[in-house]
Amino acid sequence: MQSIFAKNGSETPEPVKAEVTGSVPSWLQGTLLRNGPGLFSVGSCEYNHWFDGMSLIHSFTFRNGEMTYRSKFLKSHTYNRNIKADKIVVSEFGTMIYPDPCTNIFSRAFTHLRNIISNFTDNNLINIIRYGQDYYATSEINYMNQIDPGTLETIGRVRDHITLNLATAHPHYDNEGNTYNMGTTIMGFGRPKYVLFKVPADTSDKKQKKPALRKVQQVCSIPCRSTLFPSYFHSFGMTDNYIVFVEQSFKLDIVRLATAYFRGLTWGKCLIFDKDDNTLFHIINKKTGKAISTRFYGDALVVFHHINAYEDDDHVVFDLISYKNSNLYDMFYIHNMKQETSNFIESNKSFSPPRCQRFVLPLNIHKVQFNHKPQKIQARTLGLSSKLSELMLITLSPHHNEYFYGSRLEWSPFPNKIAKFDIVTRKHIEWEQENCYPSEPVFVASPGAVDEDDGLILSSVISTDPNISPFMLVLNAKTMEEVSRASIPASVHIDLHGLFIPATD
Repeated sequence: MQSIFAKNGSETPEPVKAEVTGSVPSWLQGTLLRNGPGLFSVGSCEYNHWFDGMSLIHSFTFRNGEMTYRSKFLKSHTYNRNIKADKIVVSEFGTMIYPDPCTNIFSRAFTHLRNIISNFTDNNLINIIRYGQDYYATSEINYMNQIDPGTLETIGRVRDHITLNLATAHPHYDNEGNTYNMGTTIMGFGRPKYVLFKVPADTSDKKQKKPALRKVQQVCSIPCRSTLFPSYFHSFGMTDNYIVFVEQSFKLDIVRLATAYFRGLTWGKCLIFDKDDNTLFHIINKKTGKAISTRFYGDALVVFHHINAYEDDDHVVFDLISYKNSNLYDMFYIHNMKQETSNFIESNKSFSPPRCQRFVLPLNIHKVQFNHKPQKIQARTLGLSSKLSELMLITLSPHHNEYFYGSRLEWSPFPNKIAKFDIVTRKHIEWEQENCYPSEPVFVASPGAVDEDDGLILSSVISTDPNISPFMLVLNAKTMEEVSRASIPASVHIDLHGLFIPATD
């Protein structure tokens, strides 16, 4: 049953009309773009990890109460090289590729060189993000691929225009439409550093086909605490005035990274968790690029997704999902995903259940000076849900103060429920259907909404039941009751993250 999640997906290059039951609200007009791994073998070669699969992009377009679906593989350089060779020739997170010993010495040397350099792949399978009015398939590498959000055609590969080796696939958008993101520079002159950058909303130039990223602005840079062990980060937080960056004790081992190919290690094995280290929280003023002088420390943790962040009574408040170790990635090795549930539970007993934690950090505090150094303060944490020990939130949406929405997983790498969490009451309500597996829930606000949960939840759902077609689920975000569903007459693969683009006409 579980092998359906790691089987090869297929394209639906032309739009197909879905069959709607219930009623899609007339105001819901736009396209939900989704991204995730969709091709796990090429020829006789197979990937080892679910996050290695080649990107398959989906679009769900709502117009006048109807919905159409289409999908295309991202035609990245990686995809084109693999398809041309009819085998996997580009290394990924959990799959290292070595040259065929039957090839000549020059070909083998070229393959070695490609795998030593860290920009070996442009398989952008994690998310769809917007810079200006340009849309990109992204992952955590220094290449992105621009796509046409209407046709899903791949326009071409670009770099971020700042010298970064890694960048998150989870940016933030402010009320003016500006995009903020962060990355890491680990090669070049000087010690490694984290870089915060901004792309203004009005930078796209469609007529002259100039990319929005040409006007990227560096907001600030933060030196890494350790030269050889920069912190890994998958996301960060943002309030109206501040950036929240968690420099965690889950780190990238630079020496191991540089020698991984010759040691027979994958890139994923270059991430290490130091349980004896602490966590450093950076609070950075978005406008000045200056970090507040107080340094905040917490216990060692692993974090992938932030829930929300806001300012309250001269404090920055932020919530995130944390883990006590870094075993989460191990769940998604394909040999794990193909196990039956009972075997999966037995072999993953070391997996750390997620914790929903709140941190409350003061912005202005009386500074007691010790040798002219700022006072160090231990961050406070608040548990938000006793039920979190039974689930994992693979992602969260949207960034609100009172509610958040997530996919629930219960001792399986596959989400089988959608949950709405009330941060104030610490209670939650769910949607679920037997043998159905929903993707990340995406919140779309109602026109003129006042309450932060006034809107709809969108989630694409697949099923192991052959009598249930893939469908787009539309829920009332207040009650989590089904408003409508659109059954799709085509194959749909489970995905990771995405973006809703409101219609402009």
